[in-house]
Amino acid sequence: MGKVNAMKENYQKILDETIAGLEERGEVPKLLLHSCCGPCSTYCIQTLSEYFKVTVFYYNPNIYPPKEYHMRAQEQKRFIDEFPVKNPVDFVEGVDDTKSFYDMARGMEAVPEGGERCFKCYRLRLEESAQYAREHGFDFFTTTLSISPLKNAEKLNDCLLYTSPSPRDLST
Repeated sequence: MGKVNAMKENYQKILDETIAGLEERGEVPKLLLHSCCGPCSTYCIQTLSEYFKVTVFYYNPNIYPPKEYHMRAQEQKRFIDEFPVKNPVDFVEGVDDTKSFYDMARGMEAVPEGGERCFKCYRLRLEESAQYAREHGFDFFTTTLSISPLKNAEKLNDCLLYTSPSPRDLST
């Protein structure tokens, strides 16, 4: 996939066109959805599970302490187990690897929230998600991160385009 100006793309239009094509062909492909947390995943799961076999990939090495990380992962799992969906939704918990986050963030401790440290954290999580998607034969890959008004959608889209496991990614 060539470099695309992420701010000029209408990702809703791309999603709508993709879904129309899937429905026309009767396909229900596999989609890996990186999730930052249960609350941000609710709308994504509700919408995407209508057209895809979704696997939620919970990988967030930036969450500390471990008790908080595991509580959030369990809440994500509980939501998936209890939420009614058309197509299957599975859950995979990535490795709780805070060391990778601290290594990435070293030297950027004073960088304010929303700055370069956040952008590198996006990339860390999305690279791990893209690798998982490639290794497990997913047809599509996306993230819940841009649901939050506190996240930079332009930077997230750049990360998704950079880490895309195939031309069939669904950017935010």
